[in-house]
Amino acid sequence: MHNVLKNKRICVTGGAGFLGRVVCAKLKECGVREVFVPRKREFDLTQAPAVVHMFDAARPEIVIHLAAEVGGIGANEVHPGRFFYANLAMGLNLIEEARRRGIEKFVQVGTVCAYPKFCDLPFREEDLWSGYPEETNAPYGIAKRTLGVMLNAYRREYGFNGVYLIPANLYGPGDNFELQSSHVIAAMIRKFCDAVERGLDTVPCWGSGRASREFLYVDDAAEAIARAAELHNDSTPVNLGSGCEITIADLAATISRLCSFDGRITWEVDRPDGQPRRRLDTTRAAKLLGWRAIVDLEEGLRRTIDWWRAFSESRTNTATSTQ
Repeated sequence: MHNVLKNKRICVTGGAGFLGRVVCAKLKECGVREVFVPRKREFDLTQAPAVVHMFDAARPEIVIHLAAEVGGIGANEVHPGRFFYANLAMGLNLIEEARRRGIEKFVQVGTVCAYPKFCDLPFREEDLWSGYPEETNAPYGIAKRTLGVMLNAYRREYGFNGVYLIPANLYGPGDNFELQSSHVIAAMIRKFCDAVERGLDTVPCWGSGRASREFLYVDDAAEAIARAAELHNDSTPVNLGSGCEITIADLAATISRLCSFDGRITWEVDRPDGQPRRRLDTTRAAKLLGWRAIVDLEEGLRRTIDWWRAFSESRTNTATSTQ
């Protein structure tokens, strides 16, 4: 597996981020010797000249585009314009420059937020354009959705080899745990761990708890992306998910138990739930990539909680030693 990638020069945008670090590690495990990771301070991918500069520096044969400006429901509410512009601009610039240079393959990672708000379950790739996304995530989701259309159009007109992947909500060690911008699992882990440490008896959670989500462990996502970079040569969208749906209330109960929190969970019902339900049909990924998720949710949560506690402790020890 992955032999095709060994001697390729691969550029991974967002390669220093949560998912990107794991993808880069996976590529190196596969024997890839040249992985270029552009940093935002040097390459602002929303600007076309910076993208040209990046291609000159990287000289890639394959591009895996993971870079994104993204956050949870709260961040999407505050920055809908920026999330739309930045994510669309990055993709437009990168895909066009890759086409101009005859790049062998372009792997675009989209988002489950692109699916219609009231899409039939499980979400099938052919339903992507059957309705408008959930309002709080719509600008981000539509920006990512549009890039899938661009890849399809470029394949038809230019023969451009663009691949479009749609992952479920990701989680795992190294995720963003800042409460103002994090996604639901990281936010809950931080809240419940903090409550245990501080001896609190209640933890507030956003929404009603009735909405459901599907979660994909970051290592499973990275494996799928590496497989797509090697095996998939079509712009047909491909869902990446675990196939397991859980309500936010059940998720909170599970995380509180794994964090050993014995108090009460309260629900801030004035906060939005987001999309009512999410579950992906991953039949296409199994057929085209020979891939399925292998880390179940409870095991993935344990690993993520352990990582966060170790990270928090090391951060506290570092702060104490410098005082």
